[in-house]
Amino acid sequence: MKIILAPDSFKGSLTAPEAAEAMAKGVRKAMPEAETIEIPLADGGEGTAESLVAATDGRMVHVIVTGPLGKPVEAAYGILGDNETCVIEMAQASGICLVDPNERDPLKTTTFGTGELIRNALDKGLRRFILALGGSATNDGGIGMLQALGMKLLDAKGKDVQYGGGELVRIETIDDRLFDARIAEADFLIATDVQNPLVGPDGASHVFGPQKGATFEVAELLDTHLTHWANLVEEKTGMRLHDLPGAGAAGGIGGAFQAFFPSRTKRGIDLVIEYARLHEHLPGADCVFTGEGQIDYQTASGKTPMGVAQAAQAFNIPVFALAGSVGEGIDTLYEYGITSAHSIVCGPISLKQAITRAAEFVEQSAEQITRIWLAGQSTK
Repeated sequence: MKIILAPDSFKGSLTAPEAAEAMAKGVRKAMPEAETIEIPLADGGEGTAESLVAATDGRMVHVIVTGPLGKPVEAAYGILGDNETCVIEMAQASGICLVDPNERDPLKTTTFGTGELIRNALDKGLRRFILALGGSATNDGGIGMLQALGMKLLDAKGKDVQYGGGELVRIETIDDRLFDARIAEADFLIATDVQNPLVGPDGASHVFGPQKGATFEVAELLDTHLTHWANLVEEKTGMRLHDLPGAGAAGGIGGAFQAFFPSRTKRGIDLVIEYARLHEHLPGADCVFTGEGQIDYQTASGKTPMGVAQAAQAFNIPVFALAGSVGEGIDTLYEYGITSAHSIVCGPISLKQAITRAAEFVEQSAEQITRIWLAGQSTK
């Protein structure tokens, strides 16, 4: 029997490699002779760099950059096994995970550190980039990143504006004369599932601002500021970001990439699956295990279990999805190839216990599902 184990991380408890290892242990308890293939994945958010580095025998590079609140943080990016491709997770430098909940303020948070990561990779001679945009703490339209790469964003007095979405409205001039010339020589593949425009009710501020600390009033203000920024960008480049799909990704940094970088976009999970060569392992597989922290209706929007299920469906392979919790609206998942979804928690338990014992619970669940699946196979 050949069984593929292709989970995402269980955020806060297990990395994707740890989850895959726990699944493999459970499968082998029920079926010692099974061939298990561990393919840890990510969907363009947290863990994307490590997944791609592991899949290509690459390496991680650690640097000190400017964090979302302007303070130094240690961040890492990946150099893939070809020694030519760099993968940067925006969350490493500008992520919401770096900001205490009571300090979240998209009027102040900056993408400057993301620009510093790009500059560091350019300094190492890299010209092929994969940018994973999930998990940002920012709503600054990407201006911090642009400033870190040499673009001058000036107020009415000709002075540089400061950090954060609150500064967007003060910009009067976009001066790109010192913008890093190496950008034009590079290729940027943007890993994101977000198709929201930059502004409006479906834009970055109203849809994603609240989870970054914005009240309704602040979201309204940020939307006005981003509109001002979009007007300036249109005057400068001719590109209208206001209603452009994907421009609202990660607080508007998606629009900055579209306007000022040679870039293209791909669904995050599809990109990771491609680099991990999942499709090469699927032929001949008897079943697939996948999973993430929570499975619910949002899983269908391009999360890892959905991407894995769609890939396996082409080979008519059953897919079992494990999660810390199974929420509402999972019925649609079956149409895309998920055979069944299972919570790894089988009784009343505290969140702390669920987190600390996650590997144990994943292993137990994988074992029990394998035993049930084997019983079904024996009756055929």
